[in-house]
Amino acid sequence: MKYSEFLPMSFHEVLFPIDIALNSEGGPMRKTDIVALASGHEERNSPWAGSRRVFNAGYGVKSVADIEDVIAFFEARHGRLHGFRFRDPFDFKSCRLAQAPARDDQLLGTGDGSQTVFPLVKRYASGGVSYARAIKKPVAGTVRVAVDGAERVEGVDFTVDETTGAVTFTSAPAPGLGVAAGFEFHTPVRFDTDELRVNLAAFEAGDIPSIPLIEVLV
Repeated sequence: MKYSEFLPMSFHEVLFPIDIALNSEGGPMRKTDIVALASGHEERNSPWAGSRRVFNAGYGVKSVADIEDVIAFFEARHGRLHGFRFRDPFDFKSCRLAQAPARDDQLLGTGDGSQTVFPLVKRYASGGVSYARAIKKPVAGTVRVAVDGAERVEGVDFTVDETTGAVTFTSAPAPGLGVAAGFEFHTPVRFDTDELRVNLAAFEAGDIPSIPLIEVLV
């Protein structure tokens, strides 16, 4: 029997140290297969339905205490085995970073009189084309929801599953009414290495340790 079978579920609802995350680097990654034809044209195909975020949190390490925190976090996650929450410093709101989430930031869907569950989503639009990203790890207490522009009350009109991003209404929105939401969220990630190589002499000289992270689907 494998060791992993003795461990709890593979995602831990715990947040990577936010002070370190604030100074990390990274962003979205996509996978595109390109075949060059004899004519000089290209055939391009993406085997991924969406994108994945990748980060190097090493740039956020500023002290020996930070290294100690990362080592403890890494050991508790068993390296790459367990996923965890990470606050992407460039993308953690339903709106622009300089703004506060509003009840109508993102359209979740349209009521039909029977649907009560609406998953959180964030759309990225440019040039008439958009990409819808499922948001699975909202931040507790930040989700605002509106139906037909009227804000609803969490705990009375709806609930939010903070582990899946599902908004559930106590009564289904009427047919034709738009359901929207604003929120903050975390990105589910895991370590993209099973070893951390730390050199204190190099660190004190200004070198940054590599702490690679990659988004996981949950």
